This record gives sequence, structure tokens and C-alpha cells, in this order.
Amino acid sequence: MKNTYGNSITITLFGESHGEAIGTVLDGIAPGIEVDEDFIKHQLSLRKSYGDISTQRCEADEFSIISGVYNGYTTGTPICIVIENQNKISKDYSVLEGKARPGHADYAAFSKYHGFEDARGGGHFSGRITAALVAAGAIIISALNKKGVYIATHIKKCAGISDIEFGDFFKDIKELNNKLFAVLDDKAGEKMREKIRIAANSLDSVGGVLETVVLGMPEGVGEPWFDSLESMLSHGLFSIPAVKGVEFGDGFRLTDMTGSTANDEFIVKDGKIKTETNHNGGINGGISNGMPIVFSSAVKPTPSIAKPQRTVDFVKKENVNIEIKGRHDPCIVHRARVVVDSITAIILADALTMRFGTDYLKD
Repeated sequence: MKNTYGNSITITLFGESHGEAIGTVLDGIAPGIEVDEDFIKHQLSLRKSYGDISTQRCEADEFSIISGVYNGYTTGTPICIVIENQNKISKDYSVLEGKARPGHADYAAFSKYHGFEDARGGGHFSGRITAALVAAGAIIISALNKKGVYIATHIKKCAGISDIEFGDFFKDIKELNNKLFAVLDDKAGEKMREKIRIAANSLDSVGGVLETVVLGMPEGVGEPWFDSLESMLSHGLFSIPAVKGVEFGDGFRLTDMTGSTANDEFIVKDGKIKTETNHNGGINGGISNGMPIVFSSAVKPTPSIAKPQRTVDFVKKENVNIEIKGRHDPCIVHRARVVVDSITAIILADALTMRFGTDYLKD
């Protein structure tokens, strides 16, 4: 029964979708790091639902930092952030009690927690919990930016519509981190949104692929085997609800290349060692090589759909049919991108402090 991850820097998540509050404890953070509450609010706003392409559950996401920060700076003790749940309609889930929603964790949770789990709205398995993750991630992202490490994610593909590729990384990162719908090509973004609306009107949902880039990551971070940078990032990314695949660099496309094509040849440019290409996504042997770290995350379609579906009542052990009512996202890809940025920042901060010491993030 573990809800904590990390080595030098650890994060714990707590709360349930329809409980009183959700929150996080961030431990191992050096003292003296500035905490910008306006930036936390900004990051949380990128995760919020909006318009007709998101759930109608609109939470204010007002947060309280109840420990670990004093006069705007970290104290070095555990940071606890609490976000109150204000817009709950738990009755929507009463008719689903004991019934396994296809694609959800209901039956798996029942099997693990013996029926004592809070099943309302998915309980602790709900994407609602990612708000706490984003709040914690905002503190880390801000600290990493001051160290020259920058992170951004765009919607590479959604409902079969593809975005354009990254161009000028610095320019793209700045623009993406201020967009509610994080695409590089706004025309492609509108086509994606229209596909999401069509799915919603059909009582269905769609998924997509998120592509993330990390600039400024120092070379030499990571371990060759079980704590390789890919392993650590994948551990965090697969902890995000709905992420079902992760690939680094060209990923599975590398299998169709020859070695002479897939290899990234090294060059010296402006006195720095770089690679001519970046098919391997900035990581060799589990360790950063100084090139941009690039990876993609596959996000499945939202499992909560209003179409009739077959399932079981796992308490009565009988077959039943269900139609899921309530307020659900026809797509979570656009909301998940800031969650990916947040967990990426936390994982990289953990790796950096393991490599360079616990005071590394201190400006």
C-alpha cells in the first residue's frame, strides 16, 4: 500500500476524487528555493477542464501550502500542499457500486483493498489526484528553469490528427507552456478539437500521443541499469492514469532503421560535444548525453463513456450492462500534458540531486 516515489526527492500523493481534499507531500527539497504561488496557479490552470472538449466538473483548485514554505521560500522540511474538492456529485456513482466500469480500476482496486476502497469517482485512482501532482511539479519546474533546464510537451497526435514537429526548441517551449491546448500548429489543434467534439456527441472518447522535450539537462545524469534515466522517467510516466506507452527518441521506429542510420554521430560544435542527430532522445546507456531529452507518451481514450457496455457486478458475480452517467472528459490528452511536464520535472530533479547533491536546485 505505497503512494510515495523517489530517492533523494520524494513525492507522496493522498486523497480521493470525492473526498474532502487531495494533496501531496514533497520531501527532500533544499532550503532557500523560491516558491511562486502565481506560477503554481498558472500550472493548475493548464490542467483544468474548459469548454465542450472537457468534463463539466469545474474545480477551483484553490490550494494551501501548510508546511515547508516560509516567507516565500522552502525551509528544507516536507512541503505539504492541500487542494479542497468543491464540486462533487457523488450520487452519479451510487448506481455503479460493485460494478466494474470497463477500462477503469474498479475491479483491480476491489481485489487489492478488499472492498474498503473509496470508489466514488474512481477514488484514489482518479485523474483528479493529478492536480496535486501538478502543484508539486510547479515548484520543481520553477527551480529547474533557474538552473537552465526547460520542459514542454505538445499534443503530437490526437484522434488521428497530427501536430507538426518541434522546430526552435526554446521558442516552442515558451509558446507551449502558455497554451491551454498545447499544439505547435493551431490549425491542426482546431481539427483535433473538432474530432473531440464529434466523439463527445457520439457518447464516446478519443486518445492521443504527447511528445515532451527537455532542454538544458546536464550530461552524465542517470545510472546504467535499474535507475537508468529512461527507467526513472518511465516509472513516473506510467504512474499517470491513462498512459499506456512510452518511447524515447525515435522509439519503435528505430527497429526499421539500420545501425548506420540510427546511430547519432558525435561532433564538436562551438567547443561543445554534441550529436549530429538525436534518434536516441538524448540518452545513451541510461545516462544523459547533453542533447535534448525527447520522449513520447501514449494516452488511451477516456474509459468513462455513456455508451451501453457489458461488464460484471463483482460483488454479486453476475453479468450486467451499464451506461456511465455523470461528468466525464471526451479526451484527457490536452489536460494530461501539464501532468507529464510535472512528473518529468520531479523525476529529473530526483536524478539531478542524486548526481550533484541535495542543494543542486538551490539557486
